[in-house]
This record gives sequence, structure tokens and C-alpha cells, in this order.
Amino acid sequence: MNKYRNTSQDIHSRIYRFILGCFKDVVRKIPKTTENISIISQVSSSLTSIGANDQEVDASASKKDFIEKYDIVKKETKETHYWLSFIKDAELVSKNIVEPYINECKEILFIVSKIILNTKR
Repeated sequence: MNKYRNTSQDIHSRIYRFILGCFKDVVRKIPKTTENISIISQVSSSLTSIGANDQEVDASASKKDFIEKYDIVKKETKETHYWLSFIKDAELVSKNIVEPYINECKEILFIVSKIILNTKR
């Protein structure tokens, strides 16, 4: 059970704000060149998968299902971290814009990993 539901510490709200901000501030600012289209698609897919699977967690029918959904969130968060790092290093979007999202991505990854670990106990 999410004891932080409807608070500033609610992981679902935090993930949603991260995804929305990342779309607005990073994805939409990547130049739409031929070589960047696949990057835009990849980061968009991993971001939307984080959000969709995070929302499915609340509908988990079992502890096993809960862990499986958060495992997907974890994997997609790691992939998103990779793409954001690539976007920064390839200088597709300003470092000042991307770095806060890379940091937030790391924090979300840590939190989700901790949720999985605590649930397995």
C-alpha cells in the first residue's frame, strides 16, 4: 500500500511529473532531423512505458504481479536514463535542461529499486 498517496512524496505523482516534464523540456526540443527521429522514438517509448506500468502497479492482483510491474518500471527507467545521457552527450538538447531529468531519473530508479527490494522481504 502506498502510504504517501496524494502527498508530495507519492511515487506515482513524482513519476508522472518526471515524464511530463521530460516530454515538454527535452523530447520536444530535440531537433527533428532524420538521424534524431529514432532517438525521439526510443526515449518517448521508454518514458511512456514507465508511466503506463507505474499506473498498472495499483491494479496488481498479487505481490508477484506488483513486483513484475515495478521490474518493468525499473528496466524502462534505466533505458530512459541511457537515452537522456545520450541526448546530453550528443548535445541534442542543452546540458542545463537535460541534467535535472537525468538526476531525477536516477532518484526514481533508486526509489523503485527500494520498493521492489522491500516488497520481496
